[in-house]
Amino acid sequence: MATERYHRQVILNGFGETAQILLSKARVLVIGAGGIGCPALQYLAAAGVGSIGIADDDSIALSNLHRQVLFNTDDIDKLKVRIARKRLEKMNPEIEIISHPLRLQRENILTLLKGYDFVLDGTDNFESRYLINDACVLLGKALIFAAVSGFEGQLAIFNVEDKKGQRCNYRDLFPIAPQPGEIPGCAENGVLGVLPGIIGSMAAAETIKLITGIGQPLINQLLHYNLLSHDQYKMTISPGDNYVMADNEIDFLKMVDPSFCNLKPGYHEIDAEQLIILQKQSTIIIDVREQHELPILNDEAYKKAPMTEFPIFLDSEIEEKNIVFICQHGIRSILAAQATQEKYGSRKNIYTLKGGIIKWRNYFI
Repeated sequence: MATERYHRQVILNGFGETAQILLSKARVLVIGAGGIGCPALQYLAAAGVGSIGIADDDSIALSNLHRQVLFNTDDIDKLKVRIARKRLEKMNPEIEIISHPLRLQRENILTLLKGYDFVLDGTDNFESRYLINDACVLLGKALIFAAVSGFEGQLAIFNVEDKKGQRCNYRDLFPIAPQPGEIPGCAENGVLGVLPGIIGSMAAAETIKLITGIGQPLINQLLHYNLLSHDQYKMTISPGDNYVMADNEIDFLKMVDPSFCNLKPGYHEIDAEQLIILQKQSTIIIDVREQHELPILNDEAYKKAPMTEFPIFLDSEIEEKNIVFICQHGIRSILAAQATQEKYGSRKNIYTLKGGIIKWRNYFI
């Protein structure tokens, strides 16, 4: 361990070499190499965390660059975890960086988490947040939670005992997951790039505090931050009893969160290759994004029906046998598919593009 690299933090009163050694022995998994994950990864690597894992299956898009400052224009279409690993290894060649180019699922998350001491959740969807939380509870892993929405951010530490001996998790705060598309994400609401930078840096700080034992980490507390006013407030989280958690790995693998099981028979998630095949048949492709969203698609090939106007659109009849809904990330298209299935039942074949336009960017441009 090069003492010069970490000299400015080692000489801090209350930190010292003992804390630095603890950092060097820690294993931290950052899930999501996006707006929150990028700054968190940079500061954890610079601080000297011994082993850092990066889990993400996404590729870099142009729309990522205003907030995911670990990447640049030449990185577009490349896997985030591979580029992040290269940049972090150059930043600090003394530590271990492990890339996990995969989408977390119930079948693989436990195996992945077992290799780490701390988990930092920088994901941007509720299905992943509940899955990560439930896995951390089962395995007893400390979870650093960070999220942004609009001009506001949230930060908390779950699954760590406080001074009262209480250990809370994400479900104590939000027991029931919202319906798909019920709460819009950054792709729909937008986000100022600096906000996830602030929240991601704060998440890295909370991780360092947990590892080294300094300060007062946000254990069983939710910090709410407003970028426009710099107002902050903390809310204490108490253990709840209105949810059920798995007691063992077998039960965990069998768990099904009803909030994520609303895709009725007749809905099918497809990829870009399947979309190409459907286009050769009697198929209409409906773009449910709002008018201002990019990229703008050819209106001769894609019918525009923004979700804000969708009830009006649904009053009209669709002649084609196959109906494919697309949106930015594949979330709003599910809501459109649900509404359309209620109207047509089994008379139409209804599809949604999994991952949305962002995932299949090269197909649409």
